Amino acid sequence: MMPDRDSEQILLVDDNPTNLQVLFKTLEGSGYRLLAARDGEAALYTAKRARPSLILLDVMMPGMDGFEVCERLKEDPDTADIAVIFLSALTDSQSKVHGLAVGGVDYIAKPFQTDEVLARVRTHIKIQRLERALARRNSELEDENQQILNAVDEGIIGMDITGRVTSMNSQAATLTGWPASDCIGELFSLLQLFPGDKALNQSLNLLCEGGVGLRKEHVSISTRSGRIAPVAVSGSPRSEGGAVLVLRDISEWLQDQHALEQAREEMDTQRQHLAHIERLSTGGEMAAGIAHEVNQPLTAVTNYARVAQRLLTDLPADKRLKMDDVLTKIVIQAERAAAVIQRMRSYVKKPSGGRQVLELNAVLEDVLALAEVDSRVNAIPVQLKAAANLSTIFADEVQLQQVALNLIRNAMESTANAGHSNAVEVSTYLEGDMVCFRVKDFGAGMAPEIEAQLFSPFVSSKEGGMGIGLSVSKSIMQGHGGDIRFQANPDGGAIFSCEFPVHL
Repeated sequence: MMPDRDSEQILLVDDNPTNLQVLFKTLEGSGYRLLAARDGEAALYTAKRARPSLILLDVMMPGMDGFEVCERLKEDPDTADIAVIFLSALTDSQSKVHGLAVGGVDYIAKPFQTDEVLARVRTHIKIQRLERALARRNSELEDENQQILNAVDEGIIGMDITGRVTSMNSQAATLTGWPASDCIGELFSLLQLFPGDKALNQSLNLLCEGGVGLRKEHVSISTRSGRIAPVAVSGSPRSEGGAVLVLRDISEWLQDQHALEQAREEMDTQRQHLAHIERLSTGGEMAAGIAHEVNQPLTAVTNYARVAQRLLTDLPADKRLKMDDVLTKIVIQAERAAAVIQRMRSYVKKPSGGRQVLELNAVLEDVLALAEVDSRVNAIPVQLKAAANLSTIFADEVQLQQVALNLIRNAMESTANAGHSNAVEVSTYLEGDMVCFRVKDFGAGMAPEIEAQLFSPFVSSKEGGMGIGLSVSKSIMQGHGGDIRFQANPDGGAIFSCEFPVHL
């Protein structure tokens, strides 16, 4: 029977050629590949090259005896796992014990029985196979376990009962900044992950020594580089002693919590502003009703004044002229008040009618008429410097009026609050392919912190202001393909410029 090429190899070592021949005949046909060596040096050389599964080693050899050969085999990592069976005529107990002590797995006395040698060889070859299979499976399991540990998001550190690190996955190395190669076998306390936290360090000692579990939802660890990182810590005792420590990075969770808290605060702020807007909306509806009610008595005042004028014919001429002058003034003021109320009602009620071709100068003239009351209240005149031959624009008239009126009213209030009486300047002009208008005031200007976020919602330089006018205006302008910009007035105050694309 020819031995299988991939079967185990057996090295036969004996200085006696006859003994070697007997061993060859004994094992021939057993399925093993047989190698031979006549002395200790040759045995070491062949074992290093061929890595046999088993060596049948004679003890009594010239030069290097079998015991020394075995010792040197066991000292070399490449040959330490080779099983050695001693063959010797020395049958005393001391020799047998010494052979087993230097690393032999069995001891066969000479002269040997063929069946005994073959049986022991097969037994130890089988043991070798099982040990290799077990070692291979253990290695595979370790690799699988390590892959599983490396796949989880948490850092996992194993410790023995003395607190020394026995294992560490890649995430633990990333979190702590300590590579596993520097930590295995070292005391966990030497890593100084929790400096100054006496309570936690005591809990770790209780975990390893007494099997007392621990859980901390938020602690700080000091990494190898000195960086402080937030983690959640949990520890569980192991049945064989020691413990497993789990570190979970919670920095992203803390950021999410902070963002959630900010969102809640912003929602509360928005809710308050929406409540304010609702009150303003209700007030606007009431104002529209009041305007309607006031308009009726104004009309009555006008009618009564005109009736009184017709009844003046019975009075003397001098008194009739004076009364007529007074009544005429009453009519003029009543009609003026009615016109103001009518313009306000029209502005409030007019829906957004969509975009159309508009003359910017004509729209601004209507806006100045709307701003007449504010102009008298603030004692600040408004001047319109309209450019001639201005191109048309394609815009929503109501939205354009809203932007212009907001800027003009702000300009009048700012100028009045600064104690000036200069007129607010509204001018139109053409710049490239953009039709523009500018509102210039002579107020106190903008504080730097306000200017930096001027067009953000709920930012206002006016006491009690809601801070939504400029934000809405910018949205309207950008929605029309234009923009609104701010610059400081060199003479003091502010200049706001709005631009619309030319309608082709």
